[in-house]
Amino acid sequence: MSMQIAKAPTDPEKQRPFFYIYKDHELFGAKEDGRGVSYLYMNDGRLESRAKVVGNVQDEKLLELMGTVAGIRELVYAMGVSVEMEDKASEVEYIFQMYGKQDLYGGGANLETRLPADGSEHMIRLQEVDWKPDDDVPGQMKIYMPEPGKKAYLTVRFYLNDGFEAPPQIEEKPVDTASAEYKEMVAKSTIQMGNTCRIAKLIKKAKAGEDVTIAYIGGSITQGAGATPINTECYAWKSFCGIKALLGDGENIHYVKAGVGGTPSEFGMIRFDRDVLRDGKVSPDLVVIEFAVNDEGDETKGDCYESLVRKSLALPGEPAVLLLFSVFADDYNLQERLIPVGKRYDLPMVSVKDAVVPQFYDRENRIMTKGQYFYDCFHPTNLGHTVMADCIIQLVQRVMDAEETDTAYDPRMADAPAIGNTFDEVLCMDKKDHTDLAQIEAGGFTFTDTELQSVEMDLDLDVTPEFPYNWMYDGAQGSQGSFMMEVDCKALVVIMKDSGEQDAAVAKAYVDGEFVRDLDPYVNRWCHCNPLILIQEKESGHHRVEIRVEEEGERRKFTILGFGVVK
Repeated sequence: MSMQIAKAPTDPEKQRPFFYIYKDHELFGAKEDGRGVSYLYMNDGRLESRAKVVGNVQDEKLLELMGTVAGIRELVYAMGVSVEMEDKASEVEYIFQMYGKQDLYGGGANLETRLPADGSEHMIRLQEVDWKPDDDVPGQMKIYMPEPGKKAYLTVRFYLNDGFEAPPQIEEKPVDTASAEYKEMVAKSTIQMGNTCRIAKLIKKAKAGEDVTIAYIGGSITQGAGATPINTECYAWKSFCGIKALLGDGENIHYVKAGVGGTPSEFGMIRFDRDVLRDGKVSPDLVVIEFAVNDEGDETKGDCYESLVRKSLALPGEPAVLLLFSVFADDYNLQERLIPVGKRYDLPMVSVKDAVVPQFYDRENRIMTKGQYFYDCFHPTNLGHTVMADCIIQLVQRVMDAEETDTAYDPRMADAPAIGNTFDEVLCMDKKDHTDLAQIEAGGFTFTDTELQSVEMDLDLDVTPEFPYNWMYDGAQGSQGSFMMEVDCKALVVIMKDSGEQDAAVAKAYVDGEFVRDLDPYVNRWCHCNPLILIQEKESGHHRVEIRVEEEGERRKFTILGFGVVK
């Protein structure tokens, strides 16, 4: 009997140079249509950041190529994808969706494969992809699991076409969060302790068994972006649990999380009463404010931020206010703009940037790499969220350990602000709340939009829509006429819905018959809340506001989510 000898392929695929985009990256399956799904956004520089931070790509030409579909096709021969789950027999669906130039979400190609969750690598060869004429930029990766609530670990490698070289891939050592070096790094986050009177009061109340509430307001990092799962691995919950443990771990210590992705303090100050105070049902004892990487979008360059800080400080319950400065993967934040606000009111300030960025570049003594800290170019990993939480916890621990603490605190609210206080008294108006602030003729804005930015509040995994009581214009359903409003105010902010949908129209805003600005939902091209100032004056006056939709082709829909009004 002759022995069968396995033959090698006649044209074997050569081992190509590669770099990582994800490496053993932890995912959590959120519920969607009975399955679990995890979304990883690759647009707006995120893919390039992953290649730089995780794949050690420093070559600017390679990074530039990854910004467009055409560049990816030039650079990448194949994508190697592997997923590992506890149930190795599970089948996972992987999709890398490209965004279209005209049709953002529907015009691009999908790079997809089904693979077992056993850690084996499956190849998507780009020459075999059904590319589309509308292909524009990398969009998002979607990983579908058989059921929600399960963890998975994703690895994605880009194998390169002939003529391109990949950098050496860095092996990262585990991070010891109990080490003295780690604790020393975390301690460097404290910019100043500030006046500790209100934190000391919180500690005393909690230890006496009285109810205390710790609240967090900020952008996507406070929402929990990058944390998997988003509700229990985010810095807000982790720091809350750490502080709660310091205070006796009692059920009298309560948690409020109010982060909304992609929004600045200009939006935070308007939704503060609803999202943090829950329309008067919550009286926080500590408010953590995190907008240091979101406030490039604050049109007032700090006035809105300081107004939010003052709004918090002036609450009847006299809460402590802690300013938290997070950081992006390019070392960017706005703490230099915002620190004067903390100095003005003698507030505790914590800078994650001061803690982690210097050690990123100390190769000999580095505690962690950027690849370990950052989930993408904007958000922390689970480890990064732990670092943020530890920076907050150690400050509270220092107050507890202090032999003497401040016994009095006067924020001197009547004195001049550091930047501005235009919006101290801002009120949120929509179809439901504070409708007495203005006289409104809705015109063609008679519909209610249900496709809204939605976020995970508190410990929820289910999402809550932002501004469900809105005014929507829909020309396809017969809308006609402008939105008209008579209002007495010194400042007015319109909150519009941004969208990448093909039917989203531009609106024009007029105040007292004068054109003020275009309201264009395509500027950011994703579904979220965008606050824009229409009126900002020193004295209150009577104004007539008109918002008029400029229909063009199929672009016939526009949504006013609400307003921020300062009387």
